[in-house]
Amino acid sequence: MKYNLLNLRQEVREEVLHHILPFWMENMPDEKQGGYFGRIDGKGIVKSEATKGGILNARILWTFSSAVIHLGNPLYLPYAQRAYDYARTHFLDETNGGTFWELKADGTPADTRKQIYAQAFFAYAFTEYYRATGDAEALERAKKLFYLIETHSFDKLKNGYLEAYSNDWQLLDDMRLSAKDANEKKTMNTHLHILEAYTNLFRVWKDEQLRQQLRNLIELFLHRILNAQTHHLDLFFDEDWNCKSDLISYGHDIEASWLLVEAAEVLGDPALLNQVKERAVKVANAAAEGIQADGSLINEHNNLSGHTDTNRDWWGQAEAMVGFYTAYAITGDERYANYALNNWEYIKKYIIDQEKGEWYWAADARGIPDTTNDKAGFWKCPYHNSRMCFELIHRIH
Repeated sequence: MKYNLLNLRQEVREEVLHHILPFWMENMPDEKQGGYFGRIDGKGIVKSEATKGGILNARILWTFSSAVIHLGNPLYLPYAQRAYDYARTHFLDETNGGTFWELKADGTPADTRKQIYAQAFFAYAFTEYYRATGDAEALERAKKLFYLIETHSFDKLKNGYLEAYSNDWQLLDDMRLSAKDANEKKTMNTHLHILEAYTNLFRVWKDEQLRQQLRNLIELFLHRILNAQTHHLDLFFDEDWNCKSDLISYGHDIEASWLLVEAAEVLGDPALLNQVKERAVKVANAAAEGIQADGSLINEHNNLSGHTDTNRDWWGQAEAMVGFYTAYAITGDERYANYALNNWEYIKKYIIDQEKGEWYWAADARGIPDTTNDKAGFWKCPYHNSRMCFELIHRIH
C-alpha cells in the first residue's frame, strides 16, 4: 500500500505540473480584454466573447496562488497576479462592497447580484493569494468580505447564512445558485464554501469573531446539515432549517467529509476534531454508496423519485480522491485508500483529456466523455482537480 500511495503522489504531481496548470496557462489568458477568457467549450474552442464568471476568476486565482505555495515555483505567480488584478479592477464593487456575479467579456458588469457563495470564494482566493505573496492588501480584501458576509448574510435569529442579495444588499426572491437548484434561503453548498473560506482565512488571521463563526459552521454541519440517520448531507433548507430536498449528492458528501476535518484541524480544538473525524468517516461511508465497480463515483440519487444521475462529473472524482484518502488517514483502513487508488485509475482512463489537456466535464456510465459541456467555463475551473493534486502531494509521505 505504501508503494501504491507514493506512486499515486508522484502521478498526481505530474498531472498538475504537466497537464492541468499548463492548459490554463496556455489557453485561458485574455490578452485583448484582460484577465481570463470566460469559456472554452467541450470541443476545446475558445469563446472569446463569453461572459466572465466570478466563480471562475476566483478559482483561477486560488489555483495559481496555491500552486506557488505547494509547488514552490514562482512560475505561477504572474498567473495568480493576473487573476488578482482583474478581480480587484473589475469584480469588486467599490460602491456597495462585495463582488459581482458575472461580467461581460469587456469587463463591465453583466450581473451585479451578490451571491454569498461567490463572496466566500473570493475571500478564499484573496487569502490564498496573500499566503502565496504576502500582499497585505489581499488579506484586507478577504477580511472585508468576511465582515460583509457576517453583516448581510448571517441569520442572527435562526443561525446560518442566507443565499443571495441584490447589488445594494437587499435579499432576493430568486436565490438560486444555478437553474438546477431549489430556490431556498439556506443551502448546504453555500455553507460548505463559507466553511472553506473561513478555514483558509483563520490560518492567517486569528480573529476571535472568525474563530467563533468557524466553530459555528462546523457545528451547523454536525447538527443541521448532516443527516443523523443517513450521514448524507441534506442540501436545501428553508429559513427555519426545515429540509426541502430528497437529493443525495455523493460528490458533496465526500467533499464535505474532508473539508470538515480540515476546518477542525485549523480551528485547533482537539475535542471537536475528534468528534468531526468520527463523523467524517461515517459521511465517507455514506458517499461510498455511490462508488461503482469501475472505481468511479456517480453524481446523485433522488430518494423521492428514485432517479439516479449515473454521470461521473469531474469534480466529484477529484473530491473522492481527497475524501477517501482522508478517511484512510483517520482510520488506517486500506479499503478507503483503495477507493482513492481505484478512482484515480478511472480518472486516468475516462476523465483526463489526454489529447487536448485538462479534464472532461464528465463521463457517462459507458465511459464516453462529455464534450457538450465546457472544458473551461463559469463552473468548470481548475480548482477541484488541482486542489486534489495539491492535497495528496501534501498528505502522502
